Amino acid sequence: MTSPLPWLEPDTPFPPPSTAWGENDPIPGLLAAGGLLDVPHLKAAYAQGTFPWFSTGQPVLWWAPHPRMVLPASEFKLRRSLRKTVEKFRADPQCEIRVNHAFGDVIRACANAPREGQKGTWIVPNMIHAYEQLHAAGHAHSIETWIQGQLAGGLYLVALGQAVFGESMFARANDASKIALAALVCLCRHHGVDWIDCQQNTPHLASLGAREVPRAAFLEHIQHAQSAPALPWKFEPLYWNELLSSPLPKA
Repeated sequence: MTSPLPWLEPDTPFPPPSTAWGENDPIPGLLAAGGLLDVPHLKAAYAQGTFPWFSTGQPVLWWAPHPRMVLPASEFKLRRSLRKTVEKFRADPQCEIRVNHAFGDVIRACANAPREGQKGTWIVPNMIHAYEQLHAAGHAHSIETWIQGQLAGGLYLVALGQAVFGESMFARANDASKIALAALVCLCRHHGVDWIDCQQNTPHLASLGAREVPRAAFLEHIQHAQSAPALPWKFEPLYWNELLSSPLPKA
């Protein structure tokens, strides 16, 4: 029998992630509903591997899926075509990676980006407001692909210490979001970050090297990672060497 879904009042602590609905329940991974969408609650949620995801007209829904999709920074698959794109991007003086230059523009572009098989967006206005507040508090960041002075693509993420939680990407030019992800991987490799959380399994993420891990292993990882000092959220061009110093893969 499915256990009732907990309803959170403003002062209710999050239930343990292990109590999230399982594969035999109506919505696997759903942990709770309600509560506040603000900086203290977002920090508390991410600290225990929980994240909000809901649509317009729904209450705030909190998730702790099992298994969890992660991208090990050391296992990122830099395909031959993407490597050539990154090399060309790096060599072009009109192309650059910026960090936290236009967070609000990035999250709004992610909200408006079309998603295959989806209608509407889960990045609703109160989510945008909450994550902008989280950004102002120093816990949400944007990695941005700029081409000829224009924002061409990017992603945003949450970070607690060295626990990095990817959220969403967008592209206005070919491969612009993949370039931003490659830059994030380089930054993580340079600073010794092992995993980038991808939340849930998608074929696109799997093609880039992401894989599923048990929720318990994920929680153990983030408990250790978030106690480490926060990363310096800036990107240096030399970080590209973290990906490009290896030989070109065979076609």
